[in-house]
Amino acid sequence: MAHGKETPRQKMIGMMYLVLMALLALNVSKEVLDAFTVLDSGLISTLQNLGTTNEKVIADFSSQAEINPKKVGPWRDKALEVQKKSKEIVEFIQDKKIEMIIEAEGEESEALSGKDIDLELINSKDNTEVPAYIMIGDNNDRAAHDLRVMIEEYRDYLVNDIVTAANSDAIRQSIATSLNTDAKKDDELSHLEGNTWESDHFLDSPLAGVLTILSGIQINVKNAESEALKYLYRQIDAGSFKFNQLNATVIPNSNYVIRGNEYKAQVFLAASDTTAFPIIYVTENSHPYDSTLADDGNTWEYEKRKDLKYETLTVEKGSGKGIYTVPGSSTGTRYWGGIIELTGPDGTRIVKPFKRSYLVAEGSVTVAPTKMNVFYLGVDNPVDVSVAGVQPDKIDISVTNARHVKRKDSYIIRPIRPGNAYVVVYANIDGKRREMGRREFRVKTVPSPVAMVNNQNGGAITKSVLLAQLGVFAEMENFDFDLKFTITEFTVSATIQGFTREFTSKSNRFTEEQKNLIGNLNRGQNVYIQDIKAVGPDGATRRLSTINFKLN
Repeated sequence: MAHGKETPRQKMIGMMYLVLMALLALNVSKEVLDAFTVLDSGLISTLQNLGTTNEKVIADFSSQAEINPKKVGPWRDKALEVQKKSKEIVEFIQDKKIEMIIEAEGEESEALSGKDIDLELINSKDNTEVPAYIMIGDNNDRAAHDLRVMIEEYRDYLVNDIVTAANSDAIRQSIATSLNTDAKKDDELSHLEGNTWESDHFLDSPLAGVLTILSGIQINVKNAESEALKYLYRQIDAGSFKFNQLNATVIPNSNYVIRGNEYKAQVFLAASDTTAFPIIYVTENSHPYDSTLADDGNTWEYEKRKDLKYETLTVEKGSGKGIYTVPGSSTGTRYWGGIIELTGPDGTRIVKPFKRSYLVAEGSVTVAPTKMNVFYLGVDNPVDVSVAGVQPDKIDISVTNARHVKRKDSYIIRPIRPGNAYVVVYANIDGKRREMGRREFRVKTVPSPVAMVNNQNGGAITKSVLLAQLGVFAEMENFDFDLKFTITEFTVSATIQGFTREFTSKSNRFTEEQKNLIGNLNRGQNVYIQDIKAVGPDGATRRLSTINFKLN
């Protein structure tokens, strides 16, 4: 297997192996065995750090998959599979470590705490028989053989099935270096023939040394996992932008422009990469680009029309947006559009079309009283105010000879005195308060109501019906406002035996004297309800017309 350029971590691990092999070549003294403890401690710390780093990458995969499962999901699934296979090898090695300690010292060994091992507490550090028996056996068919097969399968899986990009040779070679299972070549010092990866690592080595070697192999596996995970994460955005769809986007300040004001619109790629600078071509035309069906028969290709002149918009640095501005000089519907060109991360030319329209119109103001064409004193006069092309929250008014209160999108006008009132309308356009128009209204007093008894203001009535009525009421005829006037006083008058008799009520109810007077009248006689006074919402007293009834 070819060896590539080593990473700093691999160089560090290689140095540890050199130290380890040098120690194994020496007489296995207590000092040498204690050195394995220090070395293994450093390896375990590195292994834990690698595990933490890899878990963070997996967490990043999960976060991205929640945002865009269709795009990220397949890469996340591959990452989880890489992690699963790595975990199987690491756990297999850890189980063999524990098995060797139990075989050498029994299940009650102080060096064991669950799956964790404290090499310093092992009493049988110099035991060479147990590692050879468990890892190699008589025919090199024990755990070391199985471990080598697992490493080779994992290595081939990463190199052939995971890291597949054409420009990833360095990563593949780095993984091959981490998971190399070639036996050492014969040299002048060893004079060994037929040596294998298994014998190189586990034959005639003390327990402390073998445990340390296995820790180093665990690191190599996790290091290969780390490189594969980082490679997969980079593939999420390789050859594409950091979003799953590209659309030309136009955001105008309004599609309705009052003459004299400007039409303004933002033109940009939705969710665009702020490090990319698109080229935006615009023209005024209802058909601002040409479109042709691509050779695949499914997609369309767009380009500028050769018979039109285009303006290239200035793109704001850091936003990728172009601002299109044109004066609304003439009324009517205006059409415009164009194309946006952008080079993708993989060098692919991306072209997106867009077209829009807007209306230029004369400024118009509508001030419509919702009840009458005049304002009345003493009542709430509701008024709707609108400006064509302007949102209601951008509109305000001022009123002469009146107070006004805004209620949602309408106004309540309360005049002060009879005469005239002017409503002046303002609109906030591009941050500036502009007068859009004014309207004049007459201010009048509310008309007097009509006095009624039995919903009649005079005419024939039977004595029994008249006596059954409670009193006199004021009614507003042909008036849209919901106003109430209260009768405060009235007099009932009639002629009996040549003498006029009358009785007064200080409310709107008939008194007993008034009812007795009506009860003494005969058919054909007249009854007058006069001197009627009423008070309206403004508190002023109104004198109402006399009611003349003839009994029948």
